[in-house]
Amino acid sequence: METLSPEVLNHIAAGAPDGIVVCDARAPDQPAIYVNAAFERMTGYAAAELLGRNLRLLQGGDRDQEARRRLRDAVAQGEACRALIRNVRKDGSPLWNEMQLVPVRDASGTVTHFIGYHRDAGDRARTPERGLEGLPSWMREDRLTGLASRPWFEELLLREWATARREGRRLSLLLFDIDGLRTYNDTFNRAAGDSCIRQVARTIGSSYRRGVDVTGRWESGCIAVMVGQGAEAAVADYAGVVAQRVADLRIHHPRAALQKFITVTTGIAGCKPGRDTDVRALLLAAENALREAKSEGRGRVRSVSMAEDAAEGERQGEGGETTAITPNAG
Repeated sequence: METLSPEVLNHIAAGAPDGIVVCDARAPDQPAIYVNAAFERMTGYAAAELLGRNLRLLQGGDRDQEARRRLRDAVAQGEACRALIRNVRKDGSPLWNEMQLVPVRDASGTVTHFIGYHRDAGDRARTPERGLEGLPSWMREDRLTGLASRPWFEELLLREWATARREGRRLSLLLFDIDGLRTYNDTFNRAAGDSCIRQVARTIGSSYRRGVDVTGRWESGCIAVMVGQGAEAAVADYAGVVAQRVADLRIHHPRAALQKFITVTTGIAGCKPGRDTDVRALLLAAENALREAKSEGRGRVRSVSMAEDAAEGERQGEGGETTAITPNAG
């Protein structure tokens, strides 16, 4: 059987419509040793700027990504992996990189190279008018928890934001973050930490089952919930009930600050989307609420309300009450 020459193979890779990168698995830091033209166009970097370097440079300062952890684990274990990762082009613009990583082994079974196949996923439909079918089905579900993946959650949030704006109704975003997950992993190991995340995610997901609610994994041990109906006080009160259900799981954590059990801290932001309000304002407000709750202690619920005509990224704290959740002693 006739085999293809290296020149023909190189021509095929160079002319491929999707980005292709080959990294040396045997060298320290797995540097890129081949980059095709499609990847250059996609990232804005010339091949000479990427060769000999690890592709983490494309993540900029955005290192805290679940997709990045999956890729790192796949490389360490010599396994194939699919991921949708947030990258940054050379000009600083964001890039959703839909990639597949494939290991190449020699005759002895040793991984010698990794081939990465990359596609710009930024042209996916991101508005209700254009539909939501652009994201592949295997990327819509978070593999660890079974909840919506972050990219899919963000797609649905964009659609619901537009709908709430048209209908003049309130939309709330809740972020439930597991307290002390890092020390839990350090104490028991990563597999135990994943089991903890699954239990917490299952409890939170089963608590929000209305058709107007969406639950997804936001990042690591943080679970996001989008609530399409409900007054501010009612949403916050129910979030306290859900946080108590997590505490009542009594997942033992010997280094936890609260009674040696796993708890979650919750940040909530909500508003009626105004004409000039961007959905990023809601995201920022929820993240700020979570940060404030964390600064006040573990197992807290912090709720803020945005003015309907708030400018992009601006948050107005009306009341902003914080409550504490603790495991039942019984």
